[in-house]
Amino acid sequence: MTKPAFDPEKSIEEILNLDAEEAQANAETIGDKPGVTGKKASEFNFDIKPEELESFLNQYVVGQEETIEVIATKVCTHFNRMNLDSKIPPKERLVGNIKSNMLLIGPTGVGKTYIVKLIAKKIGVPFVKADATKFSETGYVGGDVEDLVRDLVHEADGDIRKAEYGIIYLDEIDKIASTGHMYGPDVSRSGVQRNLLKLMEEAEVDLKTPHDLASQVEAAMEAQRTGKVSRQKINTRNILFIVSGAFSGLEDMINKRLNKQSIGFEKSKVAGEARQDILKKVKTEDLIEFGFESEFVGRLPVYVVLNELDEEGLYKILKNKYSTVVLGKKLDFRAYGIDLSFTDESLKLLAKKAHSEKTGARGLLSVFEKVLIKFEKSLPSTAIKKLTVDRQVIENPGEVLRELLIEEGIQSFQKEFLVEHGIYLDFSKEAVDRLKEMAGERLKSIKQLCNDLFRDYFHGLRLMKLEHFTIPREAVDNPDDYLNSFIKENYSK
Repeated sequence: MTKPAFDPEKSIEEILNLDAEEAQANAETIGDKPGVTGKKASEFNFDIKPEELESFLNQYVVGQEETIEVIATKVCTHFNRMNLDSKIPPKERLVGNIKSNMLLIGPTGVGKTYIVKLIAKKIGVPFVKADATKFSETGYVGGDVEDLVRDLVHEADGDIRKAEYGIIYLDEIDKIASTGHMYGPDVSRSGVQRNLLKLMEEAEVDLKTPHDLASQVEAAMEAQRTGKVSRQKINTRNILFIVSGAFSGLEDMINKRLNKQSIGFEKSKVAGEARQDILKKVKTEDLIEFGFESEFVGRLPVYVVLNELDEEGLYKILKNKYSTVVLGKKLDFRAYGIDLSFTDESLKLLAKKAHSEKTGARGLLSVFEKVLIKFEKSLPSTAIKKLTVDRQVIENPGEVLRELLIEEGIQSFQKEFLVEHGIYLDFSKEAVDRLKEMAGERLKSIKQLCNDLFRDYFHGLRLMKLEHFTIPREAVDNPDDYLNSFIKENYSK
């Protein structure tokens, strides 16, 4: 089924209300939080089917249909297995818990983080995201990977059972691949991999960190008061781990494995093959050669490669009615009472500019800001309540803004003059052009300049009993002389 195109005429409220209604209909709640309706966290009940989650994600994410199919299926299987296991007596459960932990491979800006956030929102489970580069091996300076699990408890408002159904997302996982030529402990790479191994399978994590002085003091006071120390722990058995990275250079290792680079004919063929197509042939041995330990790769049974976004893909993102870039920018202007809209041509031009930045969907926001920042600064101080972004705005934003401010300044002066004196002042094209020049020379706004030049014109125009008067070029240069001459020439008439 073809997805509905973005409708620039549809109000933001309609779209946002639709989004809210769908989210409410699709998500369930644990107590007063997203999760399981009317259930305690310990009574987790998940019943979303893969096609339902796939359909939800495809509403928001563009150009990743194959990837979403795999992710939606494995996420649903993971949570439905949890649901089933909770009903099976512990003695009858399988020994060894194989989870659907995932590895997402793709360049920046293709939607890796966005997809995981959407999944957490849909399912209604706690979600924690971090960059793998901030962690180090236990005992060295840097973050402890167990802090991720503790953060899940914080996201679950202290509900440990709810946190045990959460999702931990680690980006830039490729940065902790071992270089293979380092001596001594590799504190930012192999050590982190080993620490993650325990968590990704099943481990008990103490909520009170040993290096946390406040926790130690609290434990000591509790021991003194009760004679024993209670240890709160969280089990990672059911926590889903999703890791991602750009994996620059991995395609070379895949090509090496396939012996494509050593055969002339095949080499020329590969040169024209898209990087993402090569990456889709990734195997465990390629990841090990890249710098991951075999045990670590073994904890990530699901690999998915996201497509790079071309110009057409970026355009489709902007056309999507749920586009956070377009809706977000509309809300920025709506905060000042300004209705912002985009022509279809402008969205294509913005997509083209974003594609040239080579940062995927992230480039969209950057391009929008560059084009519209001066409008966002200046228009709230005017009476302008509508802005349509078209080709001219994209290609010459400064000139378009200048014209808008000139037009608005003249109209504002005309309105005030008409209300106060009952006379409508018009301006010839030549007069407007001269006003532009003088405003630049004197560093004044058009309205302020018009006030300086023509605020006393009502005396002479009332004498002439005129209700409408056109200001010519000559009047701009010498307003008093021109009006006096005009009265002398036309009074008797």
